[in-house]
Amino acid sequence: MGYGGKGKGKWVWQGKGAGPPPPPALPEGFEVDPEARFTGTVSTYHKWQGYGFIKPSNDGVVPNEKLYVHWSNIQSTDRFPFLLQEQEVEFGLMKWTQAGRTTLRAKTVTLPAGKLVAVQDEVDAQKKQFVGGQMLRYTGKLKFYNPRQAFGYVVLDDGFQLEEAVPKELRVEESEVNAGGRRPQVWMENVDVEFGIVKNKRGQYLAYNMTMPGGAPLLRDVLENRQSLGAARYPGTIAYFNWQKGWGLITPDAATPLPGEVAQKLVEQQDAIRAKGKEPTGPALYFRRADVSRGAKLDKDTALTFSVYIDDNGAGACDVQEV
Repeated sequence: MGYGGKGKGKWVWQGKGAGPPPPPALPEGFEVDPEARFTGTVSTYHKWQGYGFIKPSNDGVVPNEKLYVHWSNIQSTDRFPFLLQEQEVEFGLMKWTQAGRTTLRAKTVTLPAGKLVAVQDEVDAQKKQFVGGQMLRYTGKLKFYNPRQAFGYVVLDDGFQLEEAVPKELRVEESEVNAGGRRPQVWMENVDVEFGIVKNKRGQYLAYNMTMPGGAPLLRDVLENRQSLGAARYPGTIAYFNWQKGWGLITPDAATPLPGEVAQKLVEQQDAIRAKGKEPTGPALYFRRADVSRGAKLDKDTALTFSVYIDDNGAGACDVQEV
């Protein structure tokens, strides 16, 4: 991906509806080989709902010859992982238990021979009308992006000579925010970005595949300047978890000293609470669902171990694992 100068351009989601129907429950005694790999064909896939089904090549691999696949298990270089109908894939199997019900789903889904899935550019080339070409990139400032309303606006930098009457300010939709394979969930404002430009059927110009400068995805960790403080692990317990919003607080074990940078951030956090006329209940580390190992309980007082980081908002826990 080359870059030109001024005068030229520079070269997760999850659905909003009620969600997919649940896969059928596994028959009692069904065994899964966690190391086995299989091949199959995508029978259906719903990109904006984030799920689909695979028909294995061989009969008897899965019950009903139909295997559920979730977008988070697709190994992909696309800005939002998805599969195409009739696409040949390779996959493993995993049991998935939720609300007391165990089902089967595909894991580590790739193309045959383990190749990463990469279909976004091909689909876009067929369906989108680009200003200056699909690989041409422009720079600008993200004025704002509202994750709840799923759109925002970018302001194009000065100096680009465009053959078409492209406005200075361009709308950017959720599907064009490159958030590293996930649905963008954080409010963003005054962020330097780069993007392509497309023209829709109504003649409206829109930002395309918006990233950070250099092509890095717009990840919350990067936007908040997360700094990992190493792989050392610390004990603690869950003080609070908001299931709907996917974040919580961990009370660190008072007998195990935290790194100095983290301790200082926690003191500042408690001072900020007092400045609002409230009394803090004690030091607590912020964590997100994405920082928790799969299968860990998130109930109050659950014992955990974790690594730590600091960012613009304070201190947090990552790589959280149940004891």
